[in-house]
Amino acid sequence: MSTKTKGNTKEKQSGTVVNNRRARRNYDVLDTVEAGLVLTGTEIKAIREGRVNLSDAYGKPEGGELWLVNMHIAQYSAGSRNNHEPTRPRKLLLHKDEIIRLSRQVSERGLTLVPMRLYIRRHRAKVELGVARGRKLYDKRRAMIEREREREAMQAVRR
Repeated sequence: MSTKTKGNTKEKQSGTVVNNRRARRNYDVLDTVEAGLVLTGTEIKAIREGRVNLSDAYGKPEGGELWLVNMHIAQYSAGSRNNHEPTRPRKLLLHKDEIIRLSRQVSERGLTLVPMRLYIRRHRAKVELGVARGRKLYDKRRAMIEREREREAMQAVRR
């Protein structure tokens, strides 16, 4: 029998592994979708170690499927010669109607699929994809000014 309580194991198994902080700054996120990932054994072990980078990753429709491109998963430290390639394209698992809808949005409306966060839920790696539109430099500056105004207003209320 294990001495771990049910709460501790559940806490370790689920939770965010990595957030893509650049996504909210560089894009206006219109919608989010949860997708599964097709991974190899050493990839999921490296993800559980937290050795993932989502900053340059994006979703790409190809051949009736969605692929996550440029997500960097570092090689597993205890892996042997069977270790994975760090930036290989990884297949996203979604329902067929979701794949069709997202593919149309990306191709017709000029939107992009940006991974927002990577997390583990029920022993499976999931990625939260955002359907997003790129921001221009002046939009980023305007958003920063608005955040600063809100922060100053909250500080004034607290006084």
